[in-house]
Formats: sequence, C-alpha cells, structure tokens
Amino acid sequence: MRWILIISLLISLPAAAQWKDYIIGVKGDTLNKVDLQGRKQGPWVHRYETIRGERGFEEEGEYVDDRKEGMWRKYSLMGDLMAIENYRWGFLDGKAQYFNNAGNVFREESWRAFNPDKVYDTIDVEDVLLPGNFKQVIVKNEGASVKHGTWNYFDPASGLIVKTETYTLGKIEKNNNPSTLGTDTLSMGAKKVPKPKEVLEFEKKNAGKKKVRVRDGSVGY
Repeated sequence: MRWILIISLLISLPAAAQWKDYIIGVKGDTLNKVDLQGRKQGPWVHRYETIRGERGFEEEGEYVDDRKEGMWRKYSLMGDLMAIENYRWGFLDGKAQYFNNAGNVFREESWRAFNPDKVYDTIDVEDVLLPGNFKQVIVKNEGASVKHGTWNYFDPASGLIVKTETYTLGKIEKNNNPSTLGTDTLSMGAKKVPKPKEVLEFEKKNAGKKKVRVRDGSVGY
C-alpha cells in the first residue's frame, strides 16, 4: 500500500509542477490554473461580491494564454443565469444574451473581436442592400470589440422583440429605423423568443441544487 501511495504522488508531481497556482473543484477537477509565466489557463471561475450597490455575480469559462476564449456564463450570487457571452482573443465576439430573473432573454447583442496581435484585420461585411452578399474590408486593429450585427431588445413582460438595431463595425445602419417600446410594435407581429437551450438545460440540471465551495490547491510558487 505504501508503494502505491508513493507511485501515485510521483505521477501527480509533474502535473502540479507546471502550474504556479490552481484550485481543486468539488469533482476533483483543476480550476483557476495559472501557468509558470503567470497566465490564466483552462477553466476558471470568478466571483465578485456585491459592493456599493453593484450586484455581485459569478462567471465561468475558459482562458487561453490569459485571454477569455469561447463561451462564458454569468450567474447571480443566488445561482440564477444572468448572461451567456462569447469571447475571442479576450474580447466579446459573436452573440451575447442577457436574462431577467425569470430566465427570459431581455437583450441580445452581436459583437466582433479583433486579434490584438495584428496591426490590421480583414473581415467580411454584409451588403445592407443585398443581404447574403459580403465584401472583404481591411480595418486598422484597435485591439478590442465593436458592435457588429443585429441587436434585439425584448419586452421583459411579454418576451416580444420590441426594438432591433443593426451595426457594421461599431456604426449603426442608417436604414435601421429602430422601433421603440409600445403597443404599435407589439401589434405589428413582434416575435416572441423562447428560452434558449442553454437556459433550459441549466434550469433542469440545477433544479434544487445548492452551490458548493471549492478548496484551494495553491502550490505557492
């Protein structure tokens, strides 16, 4: 038995040695890893407490070389899903959805991230007058995200789309003529959007569960 324990420790040492810091999750998975260069890597969980009236929240997702990458989820401190955001190179990219306390979408955003490692970037821009036709545009890279695509706003009571805006590289299209909240919009056949699949899966998976703390696994380099 003693030799089994020694062998297990020797096997785990190389894995631990590659991280400057980390924590162990309740399922034994390694979270919040910091590599020897001080960069965040892999799955992470951030917690922000309520302060000065600002609502606290938790967010979870993955880092690649200290930059947020892929899908990130944001929860209230009570465990309710608040947002689903997508990142590339550490910046918002693609669709972002924000939810009310009932789990319904109240705003959908669309973003375009630029690769901060490039001075210029080439992107495809859809022709407003000819939907489905795209042209390539070379733009100076500011190393950030810009509004790009369709933004939808929803009536929190009915779940109907009440306002739509379209952006191209941060500039709103002149022919948007966005609607405003009111009976006129609702009477024009506004579309009601069901709860996203991610919300339904989250509610089913976490029904009746309580959040559990994780234990610190810092190796103190």
